[in-house]
Amino acid sequence: MAGNRTYGASPYTVVVVHGGPGAGGEMAPVARELSITLGVLEPYQSAPSLEGQVEELKDTLESMAKLPVTLVGHSWGAWLSLILAAQYPQLVKKLVLVSSGPFEEHYTSRLLQTRFERLGRQEKVEFTRIVTVLEQPDSPEKDLNLARLGALAARADDYDLLPGAGAEKDSLLPQGDVYHAVWESAAALRRSGELLKMANLIQCPVTAIHGDYDPHPAEGVRDPLSAVISGFKFILLTQCGHTPWLEKHAQKAFYQALKAELDV
Repeated sequence: MAGNRTYGASPYTVVVVHGGPGAGGEMAPVARELSITLGVLEPYQSAPSLEGQVEELKDTLESMAKLPVTLVGHSWGAWLSLILAAQYPQLVKKLVLVSSGPFEEHYTSRLLQTRFERLGRQEKVEFTRIVTVLEQPDSPEKDLNLARLGALAARADDYDLLPGAGAEKDSLLPQGDVYHAVWESAAALRRSGELLKMANLIQCPVTAIHGDYDPHPAEGVRDPLSAVISGFKFILLTQCGHTPWLEKHAQKAFYQALKAELDV
């Protein structure tokens, strides 16, 4: 499938799943670091529906990876990884959820409030405008708007990035149409409570790694999942925002925690 990347030598037993939806390539630095000792697959999700993204990831795992795999999902990718593991448990032996979005709707107001508190006045206006534009199915320049929204969100989400971290993001051009189509369905799953019900179906071990500065509330991941997943493990990193592998103060602790979960 176009856009999929491999690192290290086969077999590919670890799969890093990017966020967005529609914003691939960001986990390349993580894949490169892990590939020193493991075969790593970095798939690119481009299907314009939630169901399509699940099936797209399933097909990629079955055709390219050694099953069952460990899924390391970042942000939206954490949700996608969990949904796939709930629907196809035979494919996944472990889940690592990095900087996941909250699993219950009532936490989202805190996410938005925190982001707005960290943005300047004009940035808030622009952020709100772009979100409104992306909600319209026929809006122009969706890809560029999504890229700009990601840049604004990063200003609020990151704590203290390493020098040159922006270049290390290695992101592909975001796909605005994919974002609109997939996120609408994903948000509806959370509102209805179905997302958390899916978590209740998980059969493999699950660990979440989260930054204390991440505007996505840590409690919104820890508390709901602790209630429905037996043996759920939660790791909180200090002085860490939404992209731990690029954080000056948290990068080392992040990789130590992640590699420990992968038995590296």
